[in-house]
Amino acid sequence: MLNLPTGKSTDCTGTSRREFIAIGGLSVLGLTLPGFLRLRHALAAQSSAKKTVNCILLWMQGGPSHVDTFDPKPDAPAEIRGDFGTIPTTLPGVRLVEHLPLLARQTDKFSIIRGHNPENGSHGVADHLMMTGHKFNPALPFPCYGSVVARERGYKNGMFPFVQLGHYIDRRFNGGIGGFLGDEFNPFEVGNDPNAPNFTVRDLSLASDAERQRMERRYAMLTEMDHYQKQIEETAQTVKARDVFYEKAHGLITSPLAKRAFDLNQEPDSVREHYGRNTFGQSCLLARRLIEAGVHFVTLTDGGWDTHQNNFKSLKDRLLPRLDRGYAALLQDLQQRGLLESTLVVWFGDFGRTPKVNPSAGRDHWATAGVACMGGGGIKTGEIVGATDQLGEFVVDSPVTPQDLAATIYSALGIPLHTWYHAQDGRPIELVPVGKPVQQLLA
Repeated sequence: MLNLPTGKSTDCTGTSRREFIAIGGLSVLGLTLPGFLRLRHALAAQSSAKKTVNCILLWMQGGPSHVDTFDPKPDAPAEIRGDFGTIPTTLPGVRLVEHLPLLARQTDKFSIIRGHNPENGSHGVADHLMMTGHKFNPALPFPCYGSVVARERGYKNGMFPFVQLGHYIDRRFNGGIGGFLGDEFNPFEVGNDPNAPNFTVRDLSLASDAERQRMERRYAMLTEMDHYQKQIEETAQTVKARDVFYEKAHGLITSPLAKRAFDLNQEPDSVREHYGRNTFGQSCLLARRLIEAGVHFVTLTDGGWDTHQNNFKSLKDRLLPRLDRGYAALLQDLQQRGLLESTLVVWFGDFGRTPKVNPSAGRDHWATAGVACMGGGGIKTGEIVGATDQLGEFVVDSPVTPQDLAATIYSALGIPLHTWYHAQDGRPIELVPVGKPVQQLLA
């Protein structure tokens, strides 16, 4: 069933509570109501003139080790430090693990949040918390970032506003979906491997004229059925929502622009090699192409980060090399194309991992320290936000919670934190009621 929201919550005049309180103090500021309204209109016009910021979220399902990536502890005991050495970056005194050499040379293009406190150490719940900034509530699934952006911005150039690459999101606790906003704002999911020679996107690849004609006949039949059903259920909101969804889906399926956007063969071999000929690298390249084509939010999912065993072998042989190459190439490519300032690139996963190595040469779940990265989108880069203690166990400076990450992401995307929606039962829900933007990152 598709459920549509009723919109942002305001009073009957269309004025929010915050604005109503502000009007009460106009006389102190020497402003009349007409003057206030003109000022608000001018500020709104100024805000709308700003460049739209889109987003690519790199989601590392399983929870990457902060100690073995962006917050190494080279002076800690061996059971904490682990097997990896460290290398310098473009930032004085800042070091990364030795298996991220390309990213170490790109640290002027992103900032590292070493003060990230995930406040959770459970899979599934993490997918919801980290992608919404809200703790899991079984009675009220909250919309993820991409769904909120889809709700606020809608479709552009016949492209879906929100696309998910890969299937590495745990949906048991409503992670990565539209939540109470409704299924219409779920992502368009691409589950196939973009590195495969025969990569195609389901529903966008109609190989023959016969297939296309069959699809058009089905769409015509569906339209006729919906017209009949609407006569019976004129006010049924699910029918209206389904109409919108099918209309947009049909437009995308038949759109040459969409097919070109997903066609990685349009890229030179040198570019594809630059990103890395693997699933993650080609997904990063595909994410860039989708942003260029008009998609507002891309969630790129990568699995395998739940390294309870053989942590160092998995990271060295597989996870870190592909992350280093794909992530660094994405930042570099976006900048060279003039897209980095208008594209926020965010990297994080479920939570951190235990600073102490376990008997299986792995690291387990860790709820009090992790790491996140942000770059582009007009935020400050080359910043190190916060710090953990010498053993990487706890945040000791400038803690950043998942709620704070949400507030920072929405601020960078130009979505007001005090946006209100209605749940299906009519209850008013504030977008970010608790978190605060990380001021160190806001330009």
